[in-house]
Amino acid sequence: MKTTESPAPLPAGSGASVSKVDAAPAVPPSRRKREGGVLNVFSHGVLVIWAIMVVMPLLWAVMTSFKDDGSIFGSPWSLPDRLHFDNWSRAWTDAHMSDYFLNTVLVVGGSLVGTLVLGSMAAYVLARFDFPGNRFIYYLFVGGMSFPIMLALVPLFYVVNNMGLLNTIHGLILVYIAYSLPFTVFFLTAFFRTLPTSVAEAAFVDGASHTRTFFQIMLPMAKPGLISVGIFNFLGQWNQYMLPTVLNTDPDKRVLTQGLVQLAVSQGYKGDWSGLFAGLVMAMLPVLAAYIVFQRQVVQGLTAGALK
Repeated sequence: MKTTESPAPLPAGSGASVSKVDAAPAVPPSRRKREGGVLNVFSHGVLVIWAIMVVMPLLWAVMTSFKDDGSIFGSPWSLPDRLHFDNWSRAWTDAHMSDYFLNTVLVVGGSLVGTLVLGSMAAYVLARFDFPGNRFIYYLFVGGMSFPIMLALVPLFYVVNNMGLLNTIHGLILVYIAYSLPFTVFFLTAFFRTLPTSVAEAAFVDGASHTRTFFQIMLPMAKPGLISVGIFNFLGQWNQYMLPTVLNTDPDKRVLTQGLVQLAVSQGYKGDWSGLFAGLVMAMLPVLAAYIVFQRQVVQGLTAGALK
């Protein structure tokens, strides 16, 4: 008969203990530091490549806007021999970019204010008040985000035409507001839910009305979210081309995107490429300036909803 030998018992008082599960070997600090360094180098390399892919076309467009037509095709990657500021003046005056710029500022400014005011009011009601049909209305706004604008162009044209708003600045403003409301309500509804309710309750106790509580207390607290959604709406409305092309056929009321296309088409065989690049940079600068100035607020607004 086979017997198994049991291990010798440990002497009492030795302080040693037998572990049933072997401890996992510790990773040396040098190895962890080396792995972290490799990961950092890889991530930074990807970010550098992405930054070059984004920044280089912008810098090339700005550089090309100060060249003459011969230098654009003869030496496209070289610096301009001298700064041709006449390209900008020609695009601003002869190509009527000044009129297109003013029309764009009026349309985008009016629609941005209307979108933020109406969207914040709707989002506040949907986020703070429980009433029959609350979720149904909310999901209607969410469904509006998934509806392609291409499918609405033909009926939208007839609706705007029947209302007498075709080829008007205020008609385009109303269409931009309706186009931007779904995303604005969706974004701000989630943001208003993260705001503390104790402040609004204290205002009600002090006798403030719902209107005063919203405009004087809750709306200033939602400033990061308003700036974030305002920047997104500004970018989308400033670069909008399909809606003004269908609803705004009056040459005197064209916006910048229509003006750039008209500038490219009207050249014919002449090819005023330097003026075209100057007009392109003119349309691009307000977008870059807005993002550079408000980039910190955009990040704060996007991350504020994650913390409560």
